[in-house]
Amino acid sequence: MRYLLCAMVMLLVSMPLNGKDLVRVASKNFSENYLLAEILSQLLEIEGYEVERRFGLGGTLVCYEALLNDEVDVYVEYSGTMEQVILKGSQKTPTVESLNQRFQKMNLSVLGSLGFNNTFAMAVKSTLAESRNLKTVSDLKNETDLKIAFGLEFLNREDGWPGLALTYGLTQNPIGIDHGLAYKAIDDGEIDLTDAYSTDGDLERYQLSILEDDKGYFPQYFAVPFVRNDLDQNVISILSKLEGLIDDNKMRQLNSRVVVDGNSFAFVAKEFLFETQLGTSEIDENQMWKNMGKNVLVHLKLTSIALGLGCLIGLPLGIFVYRFSRAARVTVYIAGLLQTIPSIALLALMIPVFGIGQTPAIIALFLYSLLPILRNTITALITIDPLLKRIAEGIGLTRIEQLRFVLVPLALPNILAGIKTAAIISIGTATLAAFIGAGGLGEPIVTGLALNDSNLILQGALPAAGLAILTELFFETLEKLLVKEHMLKELPQ
Repeated sequence: MRYLLCAMVMLLVSMPLNGKDLVRVASKNFSENYLLAEILSQLLEIEGYEVERRFGLGGTLVCYEALLNDEVDVYVEYSGTMEQVILKGSQKTPTVESLNQRFQKMNLSVLGSLGFNNTFAMAVKSTLAESRNLKTVSDLKNETDLKIAFGLEFLNREDGWPGLALTYGLTQNPIGIDHGLAYKAIDDGEIDLTDAYSTDGDLERYQLSILEDDKGYFPQYFAVPFVRNDLDQNVISILSKLEGLIDDNKMRQLNSRVVVDGNSFAFVAKEFLFETQLGTSEIDENQMWKNMGKNVLVHLKLTSIALGLGCLIGLPLGIFVYRFSRAARVTVYIAGLLQTIPSIALLALMIPVFGIGQTPAIIALFLYSLLPILRNTITALITIDPLLKRIAEGIGLTRIEQLRFVLVPLALPNILAGIKTAAIISIGTATLAAFIGAGGLGEPIVTGLALNDSNLILQGALPAAGLAILTELFFETLEKLLVKEHMLKELPQ
């Protein structure tokens, strides 16, 4: 059943994307990685390649697994992260050569460093650092009253908080927070300390001080394009043009143009390529509207296919099991259990089986749509007046005829209500699909969270809310067309 469902979804979402001139570029879900991925993408487009952007994937291992499983072709990784998180090694300064030796058997390669070292750092408000005389990480040992929150990945990875606490003897209990929101929280005084990247533009924006890593705990994190060995050699040559072009100071400047000056990733990437004589300075002023239109279409695709599968399986299943009370209870119970799984967790659980992209997103949305469709269908059929059922039998209608002419028409208002509920749930939940590279209206929301940019968040949230309202109006119209007027009057308004 699992493989049949996967095949159905892949057939529905498959499009001729994997031509020889297509390159799939991914990024993690923080601003610098978005920007670097956009630079790679625009450089390839200048050279005549079509680029499929899969930005904002939820963390290191999601990007790595996508690359390993041939779902993306390239993304920018950091040498220390490769060593500590992916390869589980212990080198403080891994070289490109040593990394390539170990990645060769995985059919992956590391290209030359872009030039800068974006290491982890502990950041506090400059005023707090001055008032408490905080200069090094060792100074935190006796500051047990600090409110500490770290990015979720840093909080759990071995080269993050666990190893840092062990090295410095720190006993505080930090909480997890989205990395993009942590800077705003520290600026608002809600937290005192968070993890930062040494090239972040937010350091200047929020007037943060970096504590010296006086025990040399953090390894070096040089940014490198991480590619598949079967990638076109011409693409690798193009990407290699970026080697050594961005030092630490330049990366901070580029990040600052985004987070401080409020420019888009595309604008800053194009400026950088023009400054380095790798591109032109022409800017597409209508890109925002083009992206919004594309995101709306992808969002509609995800939700409509998932809802269609939910109806295709949920409606016949509900009609079949409603006569058997035990089977009906078990069916609704199982669908209810699926609904209790947090949506982001369900999407993550799909990755090992179905990879990233639209297929796992659609399957997760389909599973979420089953409960309201099944429950409303079964409940509506069970609660029909038994007298009407006996009359239908008494006049000699077959079971199929009873369903067609009596039971389904009577149950139709509640069945449509279940489908409508499933549709609206899917529209909202589909915004999280951006974390696994499915696109849709979640893309600007995830990007906005990384940049703490409310305008970007609204570019995804408002169209999603609009789609929900249009869905509500569509089903109201559908009810008026399909349901008898006297039955509509009985429905709660």
